[in-house]
Amino acid sequence: MRPPCELVIKCVLPVVRSLVAKELIERHGFSQVAAAKKLGVTQAAISHYLYSKRGMKYLERVSSIGDMSRLVKELADGIASGAMSDAELVTRLCGVCSSMRSQRLLCDIHKGFGNLPDTCNLCTDI
Repeated sequence: MRPPCELVIKCVLPVVRSLVAKELIERHGFSQVAAAKKLGVTQAAISHYLYSKRGMKYLERVSSIGDMSRLVKELADGIASGAMSDAELVTRLCGVCSSMRSQRLLCDIHKGFGNLPDTCNLCTDI
């Protein structure tokens, strides 16, 4: 059994980081090294994100979340301008998780990792 937070770390966070990294590099002119430093990952991870080697398995599912493109743009803009603190970035990322759980958007991913009943409320009860 995998808890919902583990699914976010394994499936959701890489997608969000990938999308933000692409925004930082393509729209804000960041280097891979600079984007990596801001996102707390390695330059190699950024390279994998850019060349669709990491964070792509759940891209469609996560990208379809309402307001995800707006959130990614806001995160990238806040990081690029220096207006977003590390604490605010973490808070916003935790908000993505909370929103996904409350809207039951993790359920399909979660069911793919284990034998969960259709009546499972694990994500919404946390």
